Amino acid sequence: MRSWAGVLAAVALGGVPVPAQGPPALLGNFSDDYGSQHTISESLWVHGTAARYHIVRWDSAGHFLIARNDPDNPSDGSRWTRIDWMPLDSMPPYRWAFCLSAYRAPTADAALAVTTADRTSPRTGCDGFPFTRMAKSTVDSTVTGRDPYRSDSLPPE
Repeated sequence: MRSWAGVLAAVALGGVPVPAQGPPALLGNFSDDYGSQHTISESLWVHGTAARYHIVRWDSAGHFLIARNDPDNPSDGSRWTRIDWMPLDSMPPYRWAFCLSAYRAPTADAALAVTTADRTSPRTGCDGFPFTRMAKSTVDSTVTGRDPYRSDSLPPE
């Protein structure tokens, strides 16, 4: 039996099923540098308590994923999202960062075609904004008191 995400991926991305295999480093519970919580599995990215993205394609080589916004999301329900990511070395507690390159594309193919993320400039490479940094959650997983725009908060460019 095919999963909902697998069927959706086959329909949305040219009829060819795309395996949903996320990189292990991106799966689990995370806190971002704005204090929001994220839970990411092979097929679902949950941001906070209201935003859900149904992952239909992982591209580990390209460092991005394509997802369908849940119809009940507070905004852009049933639209398409592209999330680009990059690893962060030597920046504990942050392990990786992401950019919502597209979040309200009309189709999966339109989200796939978006190429706004610039990983060479993490401070401004997300369409003029910084990439959002992610730290593995712990029992006390709130990452607060950090200003993402401070010069000591992001890697040098």
